[in-house]
Order: sequence, then C-alpha cells, then structure tokens
Amino acid sequence: VAIAQQDAPVPSFAPVIKQVAPAVVNIGVRGTVAAPRNPFFDDPGFRRFFGVPPDAAPREREFRSAGSGVIVDAKGGYIVTNAHVVENATEITITLVDDRELQAEVVGTDTRSDVAVLRVKDGRLPAEIRLADSSKLEVGDFVIAIGNPFGLQHSVTSGIVSALGRTGINRENYEDFIQTDAAINPGNSGGALVSLNGEL
Repeated sequence: VAIAQQDAPVPSFAPVIKQVAPAVVNIGVRGTVAAPRNPFFDDPGFRRFFGVPPDAAPREREFRSAGSGVIVDAKGGYIVTNAHVVENATEITITLVDDRELQAEVVGTDTRSDVAVLRVKDGRLPAEIRLADSSKLEVGDFVIAIGNPFGLQHSVTSGIVSALGRTGINRENYEDFIQTDAAINPGNSGGALVSLNGEL
C-alpha cells in the first residue's frame, strides 16, 4: 500500500493567480443613453397635440455600469476589454488590484468582435499579461477566469475548456468562441481567461 508523503505539495492555482491578477482591472463606466422612446413620439398629430416641437430630440439618461479589463501593455497604458462594457461611455475609471483609480479613454472598438482597447491617461500600469496562441488550446485544458462579477473585485473561478469554435450565438457578429464551465457572471465581461501558464 502506497502512503502519500506528508511533504508533497498540494496542487494550487495560487502561483498563476499571483502572477496574472495585477494585470486584471475593474472598469467603472459613466455615460448617457437615449431614454426609451414612446412610439407616439414619432406621430406628428401626437406631437402637435401635446406641444412637442418638431425638432425635439428624445431625452437622455445617465447610467453607470461596471466590467473588467486586462492590461496588455503596461508601459503604454493599454487595456483590452469588451466593446459593450464601454459603449456610450463619457467617463471610464480603471481600478487596479491595489485599489488605485485611473482615468482611461477609448482608443478603438470593434463591435462585431465585441473588443475595445482603452488607454490610461496617466501612463504606466503595474503589470501586463502575455497573449497565448489560442490555436494551441484543447478541449479539456484547465483555465482560470478572473474578473469583477457583481462588483466583487478580482474574483477567481476555474474550469476546463468545454468546446472550441462555438458559433450560432449571435449570427450578425464574428464568432469563434471558447466555451468554458468556469463561472462567468455579469461584471466578468472583459476579464481574463488564462491558461495555467498565465497567458490570456
């Protein structure tokens, strides 16, 4: 009968998380969107009856939302997130793992692939993450998701790659999804899915 050595290390994701967590940020967004429009608003008779000027635009309302992002170039101050996280943003605040807050601006977005690039105005960031070659990913590989679900900063979940090349979710956009069983919730959008090598 084999007896396990007491000194044997217990498997843990902790070393990978310590390596990559500083490169995952919380993204706080403030912005404005058009308030829901009443269908009668476009009717000329309705507008005339209620005294709505012909050139009156729909009202806007302010919103706040949150998501996650990943630092990909610490020296240049570049962060990658999902485009829907920063859509209609007028102010973007990045919160680092040490709770420092920095202002960021959108450098570019691609809504079809749901990717956005941000740049921190104040320059250098504390860490960055290496990009993996996703073509080498295989079903069954362990992965770790790090983000800010429900506003809970730097939450970590793990799982495996359940499938590759998933399509048919949103036919109007680019699709080649990695499916995972790691728990991902509202606020995780834009966060990191990393390999055990600490690569995005």
